[in-house]
Amino acid sequence: MDVVMEYMDTYVFDGVYNQAAALTSTTPLPRDSLLRQSLSLFVFIYAYIVAFYFGTAGLSYRYIYDKKQELHPKFLPRQKLLEMACASRALPTITLMTVPWILAELHGYSMVYKEWSKFGYVYLGVSAAMFILFTDFCIYWVHRLQHHPLVYAKCHKLHHKWIVCTPYASHAFHPVDGYLQSLPYHMAVFIFPMHEYVYLALFAFVNVWSVMIHDGEYMASNALVNGAAHHTVHHLYFNYNYGQFTTLFDRLFNTYRKPSQEIYDRSRRNSKTVQAAQAQDIDTALPTLENKKTQ
Repeated sequence: MDVVMEYMDTYVFDGVYNQAAALTSTTPLPRDSLLRQSLSLFVFIYAYIVAFYFGTAGLSYRYIYDKKQELHPKFLPRQKLLEMACASRALPTITLMTVPWILAELHGYSMVYKEWSKFGYVYLGVSAAMFILFTDFCIYWVHRLQHHPLVYAKCHKLHHKWIVCTPYASHAFHPVDGYLQSLPYHMAVFIFPMHEYVYLALFAFVNVWSVMIHDGEYMASNALVNGAAHHTVHHLYFNYNYGQFTTLFDRLFNTYRKPSQEIYDRSRRNSKTVQAAQAQDIDTALPTLENKKTQ
């Protein structure tokens, strides 16, 4: 992140803080000021995630999302706007809680490194695979624990308001829920080394992936990849497919549910018969699930 902040300081924040100092007749905050770094990180991260969320989800909704899904009986009135409003309320708090992790990285407490050859070029790919597996494992358990009755109603239930999702559901969380599921991405570089550009690329990738698994377009039926079809099963039936990137840990811990064939067939999944059957299954199961999770 230091390479990003160096660029932002040079082209944006130096001018902003100098202008603020001139207007208030004070000395500009230096780049190494903890207050300045915290403020700058909040502004940058918040602007980045808002632009990335609305940009990526917007493109996905415009060009990929199957809008016939909005005719599903479990699709809420004005749901797209509700998802955007929910995400917009959550993102400032998530950003605020994220700033200390980035500050720690900037101050050298993480294992992010700059030299491409420091651990060898093969390690660049190995570290990316480690990142995916580590975060997938952690998010599996964070996600599964959020379905525990003691915490579900307080935190994760809001995200399950979107039974039939649009891409805008990707970041439509309770802020604590969104933060907890993002923690493994920050923790990873404090546990094993990663090149700064590999880390930045993966950080962008995970945000795109979050949109993709909510986009309702099931382009692949790979049994190992936790794609949109598998995550749709999670939103429809709640207690399955907790993984983020793979189905590995759902298989290991007996929470895997294979998507039915009609999910992959657009004409079949949009049929009123299939959607009515899904709605009936949800109506039958939901009272029991909700009671168990809120007691």
